[in-house]
Amino acid sequence: MPEITIEGKDGSFMVYAALPAVTPAPGIVVAQEIFGVNQVMRDTCDWLATQGFVAVCPDLFWRIEPGIQLTDQSQAEWDRAFELFGLFDVEKGIEDLNTTLAALRAHEVCNGKAGSIGYCLGGKLAYLMATRSDSDCNVGYYGVGLGDLLGEADKITKPLMLHIAEQDAFSSAEEIAKVRAGLAGNSNATVHVYEGKDHAFAREGGEHYDADAAKLANDRTVQFFKESIG
Repeated sequence: MPEITIEGKDGSFMVYAALPAVTPAPGIVVAQEIFGVNQVMRDTCDWLATQGFVAVCPDLFWRIEPGIQLTDQSQAEWDRAFELFGLFDVEKGIEDLNTTLAALRAHEVCNGKAGSIGYCLGGKLAYLMATRSDSDCNVGYYGVGLGDLLGEADKITKPLMLHIAEQDAFSSAEEIAKVRAGLAGNSNATVHVYEGKDHAFAREGGEHYDADAAKLANDRTVQFFKESIG
């Protein structure tokens, strides 16, 4: 590692991998933001590895442009990121995440337990991993479009934690209320709303990064994973 190749149904794709000090260990599949498997996603995997997990982040844009790594620091990169988001096939993305999950569980560095985590686009995919995979647990940070996916909520049978920004520019107060209400009756779902915070409050170096909110969310996430698969 840190980069490996996985063979999927439609071809092979790159996966960034970070290992903890001791293996075998529980695994976590990291679902990327709209910027690709960039330094932020790699740093996220490295951080999860320091917490005792095997963390792997597959390139979900490989069918469009393999290996793309954008930042949130220029308008041109934002424009390209949204273009990729528009071209992205969610169904194929879930297929790739499930392929990665299976490969992770089967690898000698993993003890067979594995969950998922995702940010932005990946936050949406982490929710869908809770409804469309056998992942042991799932965490979503400021997932987009969750209000349209509540029809699948009854399929959530494993622990799910969502971190939602109250002032998310890509959501609304109405959608947030809808998500909270839609998951309120499911004992497997935990929803945390961060008052006054905007989208990507946990992306270090980003415009809306908030160190205190990020630490709170990350601490909750690590505890959640340790309780669920640790």
